[in-house]
Amino acid sequence: MANALPYKPKPGEIPTQPGVYRFRDAEGRVLYVGKAKNLRARLSNYFAPLHTLHERTRRMVTTATSVEWTVVGSDVESLQLEYMWIQEFSPPFNVRYKDDKSYPYMAITLADEAPRVIVTRNRRIPGARYFGPYPKIWAVHDTIDLMIKVFPIRTCSDASYKKAMATGRPCFPGQIGRCGGPCSMKVTVEEHRAIVDDFVAFMSGGDARFTRELTARMREASAAMDYESAAVYRDRLQAIDAVLSRSALVLPSDTDADLFGIAEDELSAAVQHFVVRGGRVRGVRATTIDKELDISGADLVDQVLQRTYGGAGAGEIPRQVLVPELPGDAADLEEWLQERRGKRVSIQVAQRGAKADLLRTATINAQQALMLHKTRRTSDYTSRTKALTDLQLALGLDEAPLRIECYDVSHLSGTNVVASMVVFEDGLPRKDQYRSFGVPETTDDTDSLYQVLMRRLAHVDRDDPAEVVAAEVVAAEVVEAVEAVEVAAAVEAEAVEAVEEPVVTERKRPRFAYRPQLLVVDGGAPQVAAAARALEDSGHAEIALCGIAKRLEEIWLPGEEYPVILPRTSEALYLLQRLRDEAHRFAITHQRKRRKRDITTVLGEVPGLGEARIKALLKHFGSVAALSRASAEEITALPGIGPKLAAAIEQRLANR
Repeated sequence: MANALPYKPKPGEIPTQPGVYRFRDAEGRVLYVGKAKNLRARLSNYFAPLHTLHERTRRMVTTATSVEWTVVGSDVESLQLEYMWIQEFSPPFNVRYKDDKSYPYMAITLADEAPRVIVTRNRRIPGARYFGPYPKIWAVHDTIDLMIKVFPIRTCSDASYKKAMATGRPCFPGQIGRCGGPCSMKVTVEEHRAIVDDFVAFMSGGDARFTRELTARMREASAAMDYESAAVYRDRLQAIDAVLSRSALVLPSDTDADLFGIAEDELSAAVQHFVVRGGRVRGVRATTIDKELDISGADLVDQVLQRTYGGAGAGEIPRQVLVPELPGDAADLEEWLQERRGKRVSIQVAQRGAKADLLRTATINAQQALMLHKTRRTSDYTSRTKALTDLQLALGLDEAPLRIECYDVSHLSGTNVVASMVVFEDGLPRKDQYRSFGVPETTDDTDSLYQVLMRRLAHVDRDDPAEVVAAEVVAAEVVEAVEAVEVAAAVEAEAVEAVEEPVVTERKRPRFAYRPQLLVVDGGAPQVAAAARALEDSGHAEIALCGIAKRLEEIWLPGEEYPVILPRTSEALYLLQRLRDEAHRFAITHQRKRRKRDITTVLGEVPGLGEARIKALLKHFGSVAALSRASAEEITALPGIGPKLAAAIEQRLANR
C-alpha cells in the first residue's frame, strides 16, 4: 500500500478559511462530509502517512478517490452547510442514527376548527402541536384520560364531529362524557378554543397557574356551600396531581431544557434525550448511532445536536441544552440554535445539583440501551447466523465456528492474576461451561495466557474418538442384555433374583473435552502470538485463533503483520465484541471474589479487627498485597489501631 494518496491536494491549494469538505469515491458517491474552521489544518490530518491513521479513517481515505471543499463566510455557515449535505447525501462514513422505535406523541390539531387531542406517531400533521414522545402508548392514553377531566376538549373523529355538527345531535363520545368539543353541544367553538389554549398551556409547563385557580374556585364554591361545584374542582385538582405525579419535579419549575445522556464504544453509541419543560421530564427519546470513523466525545455531541435540532421548529428548541461534554464549536452551535429559535440558547455541562443528577440518570439509561442494543444483535437468530457466516469468511475458516471460546486475563497491579474462559455455542453464551483460572506465578499477560491455554487444551479430546465409539457399542450391547433380563423377569420372577444384572454406566462426553472451532483472546498481536504458541505446543494447531484489540476493535490473526478490519455494521464484529466483553466481565467478577475472599480469610482472622477497620486499612493501603508490605509502625499510624493489633496484623499477613 502506498503511503501517500494520489488525490492529495498540492501544498497551498487548500484554503485556510472555514468551510465544508466532501470525500467522494470513484462513482462520485459522497463518502464523508465534515466541517472545519481551518480547512487546510483539518484536511492535512487525513493526508498524513497512512500508517499513522486510525484504521477506519485509513479505510475511508483509501476508498475515496477525490476530495472537494466549499469555503463559507463563518463557522455558523459551515455548520449549516454540513448539516444540509449530511441530510442530502447520507454519507456512509458519517455517524448514522437509528431510533429504537417510532415513539407515540400526544398531538393537538390546532389547525382544525375545533382542535382535538389524539395519539399519533405521525409528526407531519399540519398545524399540530406535539407533546412527548412517550415511552409507551398506554402512557399517552392515560395522560389524555386525566387531562380531559380538567380540560374537556374534543376527542372524537373528524367524521363524528362533522356528522354531529350537521345533525345537531351530540357525537357518541360526547354522549358518554368522553368528548368536550362543540359536537357535544355543551360549548361553543369559541369557548372550546379557550379550553384548548388552556390544555396546551398546561402541557407546556404552566401547571402552577391552573392549580392555584382551581384551588381558589374550590374554596369559593365550598364557602358558598356549592358543594357539587367544589367536588368538580376537587376532582380536577386530583386529575392534575395524577398527571404531575407521572413526571416527578426534578428541576426548578421555570426550567426548560434538553438533556443528552450518551454512552459509546468504538463502533456504536446510544443517546437518551430527556425533554424537560416546566421542570418536569415531558418525554424521552432513545437513539442508537453507528460510528464509522474514530470521533471524539465532543464531536459526537456536536453531531447529536445537529441531528436533533436540524429539522426542529422554534418551539422545540429549549433555552438550555445540557450535554456530558462541550463540543469544540459550542459557541457556533449556540448561535445556530439561537437563529432557529429566535431567542437565546445556552449549551452547558451540568456539574452539580439536580441537573447533574438528571444527566447522570440519562447517561445510565444510555449505557443500558447500548448494552441492550448489542445484546439484541447477537441474540437474534438471523443476526447470529449471519455473524457466524461473516466470521467464517473474514477469518478464512473451512466452516462456521459453532463453538467459540474467549479468554481474558485480569490482575490487580500485577497481583491476584486470574483468567476467564467464556463459551458461545451457535452465537449464544453457554454460562454453564464458563471456567475461571488462577495464575499463581507469571511474568506478564502473555505468559498468563499461555499457561491458561496449555491447561485448558490438555483436556481437549481427552477421550479418543475410537474408544468413545467402542464404548457406545458396548453400552448398546449392555442395554440389550438388560432388556432381555427384564423380559425374563416378567416370565419368571424368581429367576431375576439369581441373575446378576449388569451395571450400565452412561459414558457422557466431558464438557471440557469438546473441541472449539475458534479461540478468541482479548488483545492484539502479542497475545495472539502467545496463544498460537500454546496451540502449537499442545498439539492443537488446527484450532482457529484470533484476537480482538479494544483500542481500534481490529482483529488479529496469527503471523499476520496487519489486522483484519471488519465493517462497523458487521454482525461478526458485534459477536466478537460480545465475547470479549463477557470474558472481561467474568474475569473481573472472579477476581473480585478472590479479593473479597482474601480479605475475609486473612484479615478477618485477626482478633480485634472488625469490618470497619478492615475497610479503613484497605482504603489507606489500597490492597491486601500493599498492606502485607507495610510495617507494624505504618499500620499503627491509622486511627483505632494500636501497636498490639498492628503486630497481630503484620504477623498474620507474614504467615499467609
